[in-house]
Amino acid sequence: MWWVLHVDLDQFIAAVEVLRHPELRGKPVIVGGDGDPTKRSVVATASYEAREFGVHSGMPMRTAAGRCPDAIFLPSDPPAYDEVSERVMAVLREFPVAVEVLGWDEAFVGADTDDPETLAADLRRAVPERTELTCAVGIGDNRLRAKIATGFAKAEPAGVYRLTKDNWVAVMAERPTDALWGIGAKTARKLADLDLKTVRQLALADPAALARRFGPKMGPWYWELARGASSTEVTPNAWVAKGRSRETTFQTNLTDPTDIAAEITKLAHRVAGDVAEEQRPAHRVGVKVRFAPFITTTRSITLPESTSDPATLEAAALQVLTMFELTRPVRLLGVWASFENADG
Repeated sequence: MWWVLHVDLDQFIAAVEVLRHPELRGKPVIVGGDGDPTKRSVVATASYEAREFGVHSGMPMRTAAGRCPDAIFLPSDPPAYDEVSERVMAVLREFPVAVEVLGWDEAFVGADTDDPETLAADLRRAVPERTELTCAVGIGDNRLRAKIATGFAKAEPAGVYRLTKDNWVAVMAERPTDALWGIGAKTARKLADLDLKTVRQLALADPAALARRFGPKMGPWYWELARGASSTEVTPNAWVAKGRSRETTFQTNLTDPTDIAAEITKLAHRVAGDVAEEQRPAHRVGVKVRFAPFITTTRSITLPESTSDPATLEAAALQVLTMFELTRPVRLLGVWASFENADG
């Protein structure tokens, strides 16, 4: 039988840093920005010891420092995480399975086996033996269930959990809708406005009504998620970036539109350089603006034709910037470009 397994490395970035600095083992470690919690930046990851103080990814570093003043703060080092992640994925590829890398710390594994639990246990044993990192494994009869199962696996002593059509209702029916992979807090609030607060209620909803509220694509998709429907396909390939992005958090808020445009130009120039290095033309350009105190908005456009031309990408970023009402102070700006055949 074909099974989909989801392998999720534990506190990956923090774990890599502890491998590099063994003296940090067992201590609260917070990684983000340039490692200075007095500057504006956000937490990339926090060790379990730091999480006990309420620190989590995406939290402002200053807030994290307030909650856990004794934490060790480290700068983010993406090249190091790339290297360690590739070593982990190489371990997975040594098994007779299909491996689809989703990012630094997770991958889908597709396998034809009669005993997925044994395979999961073998994967969990091989990864730490070869890399000193640990992982949890979710087992499912499709991608959605495998991904959700991993969350339960992290709470299991064995670090493995199976979620299929047979136990879907028993496990998921009374959970909130944002327990579903693909539904975040904002969408869950909108569903709650329709009195759809649990997975069961969403599964029993009228797909046509959901389509009217959320659109002909997203509405029915939310309904399918609640029923556990998903693809079983696992595409074996190396992880390829869907796009490239750059962003800057300003220590002093920007208020002058001219200064904001100048910063967008700088960021777009850096993104254009990244796109050129990838040797893959971009087809969509977007801008992220975080207004003070912490309100983030994004806008994007599709280019008339895919390109790697720096002048075109910079002009597109400035065009997107005109789609924002710059009436509030700006604390962060970002520019991104997505490649052809990649989701924007």
